[in-house]
Amino acid sequence: MTESAKSHACFSHELCDAWEKAAGCAAEHGVRVVCLRIGLVVGTDGGLLTRMLTPFEYGLGGPMGSGKQWMSWIERDDLIRLIAHALAKSDLSGPINATAPIPVTNRKFTEELGRRLQRPAIFRIPAALLHHVAGDFADELLLGGQRVIPNKALSSGFVFRHETLRSAFEAIL
Repeated sequence: MTESAKSHACFSHELCDAWEKAAGCAAEHGVRVVCLRIGLVVGTDGGLLTRMLTPFEYGLGGPMGSGKQWMSWIERDDLIRLIAHALAKSDLSGPINATAPIPVTNRKFTEELGRRLQRPAIFRIPAALLHHVAGDFADELLLGGQRVIPNKALSSGFVFRHETLRSAFEAIL
C-alpha cells in the first residue's frame, strides 16, 4: 500500500481516516497538514521489541498464525529523522507512510529476531488462540498485516539508515 492506496473497511482504517479528516480541517485555515502513518516501531526502548524479547530470549518465540501477514516496520531513529524531514520540507503534506521501504512477513520478522538473538523461532502462536483471546483485534492487527511502502518519504529525498530489518536489529540488539 502506498499513500494513495484505497483502504478497506475495518476499524483501524476507519479510525485513521477519521483522524486524518479531523486534522485536514486545519488546511482550510492555511495550515500545512502532514499525517504520518506510522508502522511498527522497533527500537531499544519500548515499542514492539520490548513485548517480543522475553519469549524469544527463552527460546519460545515464533510466528503468529500462518506467519504470512506483512509487518511494515520502522526503526525508531529513522522515524524521528522522518518526522524532522517532514517538518523541514514545506512541500510535503497529506499522508506519509512512516515505514521502512522493505517490509517483511511475520515469519521473516521472527526468523530474523531469532537469528539475531541466537535463539530458535519455531513456536508458532495459533491463529485460533489469538482470535479467541483478542477477537477481531487479533484478526485485523496481528493476523492481517499490510505491505506498506513509503513512496512519499522516498520521493521527497528521505534516506533511511535502516532499510532492512537485519540492519535495524544489528543497530538495536
